[in-house]
Amino acid sequence: MTRTATVNYHVHKDERQAFELDAGGIIGNLISPELVVTQVTLSDTRAAKRPVAFAADAVEFTTYPSAVQDFCGDHWKDTYDRELTQLLNNKLNAREVMIFDHTMRVDDPDATRKPARNVHSDYSEDGAKKRLINLLGPERAATWEDGHYAFINVWRPVEQPINSAPLGFVRPSSVDPTDWILLDLIYPDRKGQIMGLVGNPDHEWIYQSVMTPDEVAFFNIYDNRGLPSIGHSALDMVEDPSLTSIRKSIESRTLVRY
Repeated sequence: MTRTATVNYHVHKDERQAFELDAGGIIGNLISPELVVTQVTLSDTRAAKRPVAFAADAVEFTTYPSAVQDFCGDHWKDTYDRELTQLLNNKLNAREVMIFDHTMRVDDPDATRKPARNVHSDYSEDGAKKRLINLLGPERAATWEDGHYAFINVWRPVEQPINSAPLGFVRPSSVDPTDWILLDLIYPDRKGQIMGLVGNPDHEWIYQSVMTPDEVAFFNIYDNRGLPSIGHSALDMVEDPSLTSIRKSIESRTLVRY
């Protein structure tokens, strides 16, 4: 089954581009580089002829219910971290997992963290290496560098099925290396680096329709042994126009040692 949606692609420029997050010290204030609104055709994984698997596509969808029903406050983190660790151990045969960040996103103009509506991947090579050191310290990071590690994002709907702004992905096999550009992430207290994706009509977009809170997508955002990072973005589309539910989701960034 195919659908259409609009996404915001990045553009090639001579100078380095950047996002400013919490700009001016205001939580949630975002200053964005130039983006190009583009209509894309989507393949729904629920009915796709080509299967989607992490090893081939850097993303996989699975049913994985959580014991956590309320993501408010901090009481849920230990339980949810244990669940995600078990998921990645089982699905990726990981021998060590560190969950280091959870972000709740709400598709509301007044939300602190809204769905990310630019086509991107969360780390460049330099950004991933700096984050590894930041999380583990120089000595332990050097040990991980000698082996195989990756940053994996786990994404889950919260409270109700996703009706609008679902998360879409670009199959890495359809991306030309020149489609990627470096982007700075400028925070009030630090600086990071991600990858932005420039539009290309060859891009093959996939998503899973009407994902429920019992389902997750886990996807690769950096791998030091060459599994491609996957471009992704919230999609501007609505599954059922008669519904007015607000899209809520939680994404969890993890560091995995194979």
